[in-house]
Amino acid sequence: MIVIAVPRSEIEGLSVSIVVYRPDVARLMSTLASFSAACDALRALHPAFSVELYLIDNGDLPDIDAALQDLRAHDITCSIVTGHGNVGYGRGHNLAIAQTGHRYHLVLNPDIDLDRDALVRALDLFDSHPDVGLISPRIGDEKGGLQYLCRRYPTLLDLFVRGFLPAGVRRFFARRLARYEMQDVINDRDTIWDPPIVSGCFMLFRTRVLTKLEGFDARYFLYFEDYDLSLRTHDVARVVYAPVVRVRHHGGGAARKGAAHIRMFLASAYKFFNRFGWKWL
Repeated sequence: MIVIAVPRSEIEGLSVSIVVYRPDVARLMSTLASFSAACDALRALHPAFSVELYLIDNGDLPDIDAALQDLRAHDITCSIVTGHGNVGYGRGHNLAIAQTGHRYHLVLNPDIDLDRDALVRALDLFDSHPDVGLISPRIGDEKGGLQYLCRRYPTLLDLFVRGFLPAGVRRFFARRLARYEMQDVINDRDTIWDPPIVSGCFMLFRTRVLTKLEGFDARYFLYFEDYDLSLRTHDVARVVYAPVVRVRHHGGGAARKGAAHIRMFLASAYKFFNRFGWKWL
């Protein structure tokens, strides 16, 4: 069993980093409000628990001072990290990871809403399983349905079918995609140990694991940085899919975001397969 030692210098608390680039302000406000509510539930049980938010401005962050003042009123320390330009998703999070001294760190998308008890249940899991370094939650869609965002190791065909084929054609690959998305094991009830890849929209780490891995690989500007980090995490700690930890995700896929995102997706896929091995069919 892997046991992750806790350095005495760690602050008993949680930091969270959210990277934004031209954000949907209403969606970001919803994310911040749900995070604040989850912190309130956590503090009801652990009044001295420290919480710090890093908002990484990769470009065009509007004035959200009122929202940050509300978070500060809930004893959440807030910092906007700005002036570095659009350095990409992983490098943006790394700016916060390099600064935090808290025991836990949450990598969070600005399109995620946390259930009120999500952080309470996640920290209970960390407390009961000292070998766990990364928790992935049950991720619901806007209607409450389950999103299958855990992954087995992808093939090029899996990525092409899921990302770029129209729905009418994708149905002919339904069994293949279901296996890639781990639909045979991921559900609303069962804790799944060591899924190969988990989604970067919500990754709750023991910070010591993140610092040991040196955070995200900065060679990925966007896409596949979570695949890379998931696979590397298995080398130093256990990963768990925990459906008792629940969030809702409002994001979309690369193919629906235009040519620039498709080019970034393909460039990152090339880097990923070059590092971990090509798998075609």
